[in-house]
Amino acid sequence: MNRIQKLFADKKKDICNIYFTAGFPNLNDTENIILNLEKAGADMVEIGMPYSDPLADGETIQKSGAVALKNGMTLPLLFEQIKSTRQKTEIPMIMMGYFNQVMQYGEEAFFKKCQEVGIDGLILPDLPAAIYEADYQELMQKYDLNNIFLITPQTPEERMIYLDSLSSGFLYLVADASVTGKQKDISNNQITYFKRMKDMNFKNPRLIGFGIADHHSFSTACEYSNGAIIGSAFIRALEKSNNLEETIFDFIGMIKKGSYV
Repeated sequence: MNRIQKLFADKKKDICNIYFTAGFPNLNDTENIILNLEKAGADMVEIGMPYSDPLADGETIQKSGAVALKNGMTLPLLFEQIKSTRQKTEIPMIMMGYFNQVMQYGEEAFFKKCQEVGIDGLILPDLPAAIYEADYQELMQKYDLNNIFLITPQTPEERMIYLDSLSSGFLYLVADASVTGKQKDISNNQITYFKRMKDMNFKNPRLIGFGIADHHSFSTACEYSNGAIIGSAFIRALEKSNNLEETIFDFIGMIKKGSYV
């Protein structure tokens, strides 16, 4: 049982997973952000690997990635930052990025390095499930890495079951068939989708992401799943921040309690 699995074993609901882009707003903010997220009450962190062609990301995360790359963020540097951070925390940490980045680093070298520095899981939206199953599942299991697949409202039910069988850690339920960062109220169609997912009896826990930006959307997501993933709204808060610690505590307070600390 790695840290992700232990989290879901210990806490069944209201899981708060926060995404941020490594190297944003400043190159060396990674450790500070993670440690303050943990202190503020986040349950898990998802660390974005900045990439020049982030297909699934909306404008907010794309811009943060461009800033991070301009700041000088690289995978080797990020691994060093995570290694240092892991010595100070046991919070589950996931890396999110694109499979081209893994291939450029070298697939087994990347997975091995993730284990060495204390990463618990990966989200790689452009890694096809069949290729993962054929070529990388055993390798990722060798290095005790959970691989998390995304399910959208358009995913056929048969494929949902297949992706659930391949996933470990949790399933990422995409709330809206668009890129990240679209801010709008949760619709009746989305509620119907959430209910359907709740009734599917997946083997994995479920976290809802895309469009979760405030206490209301977080609470709604938690009503129909084990928790939620917040990314673009947190990036926007960091973008305006003059004090990272205060910003992070205020943001988590707003998400979890509906009020600023």
